[in-house]
Amino acid sequence: MTQSILLKQLQAISITPESFRPYGQVISASNDGKLFDAEDAQLNLHNGIPRFYIMRLHRRGRKFHKITRHQQCTQCLGSLEGKDWLIAVAPPNREIDRPNLEEIAAFRIPGDCFIKLEVGTWHAGPYFDGDFVDFYNLELSDTNVVDHFTHNFLSSDRIEFEIV
Repeated sequence: MTQSILLKQLQAISITPESFRPYGQVISASNDGKLFDAEDAQLNLHNGIPRFYIMRLHRRGRKFHKITRHQQCTQCLGSLEGKDWLIAVAPPNREIDRPNLEEIAAFRIPGDCFIKLEVGTWHAGPYFDGDFVDFYNLELSDTNVVDHFTHNFLSSDRIEFEIV
């Protein structure tokens, strides 16, 4: 007998620096000449060669059952052309190998800022409604090869998420 799959909806909230703090930082425009401070992205890229590139993603809907984390570096993501997008996240916790279901949150991110994910922050996305969106991505050159830990909620809990 096949078990049914539970669809859990996550309400996307508008991102603010305060609401996103457990997962990372929200970085917005600052005046030229401003000195480096705590509002700037606090990067951890010392475990390898940084890779800064443009990643083209095609529409994937808003459902997911896998969530990933990187434990060797921070990651920065932002959309090009001012397009809004969505992401689901859970706070980093090096003591466990899966995120807590109750701590998964979804955010709507405007196209005029970017996010920096803390080392170990679980994330699913980016998601968006258009046909495709180009994102800039800052991580390590081998992040997706040697530092890509994924938890599959479909396999472990028969759960799929949908960002609404």
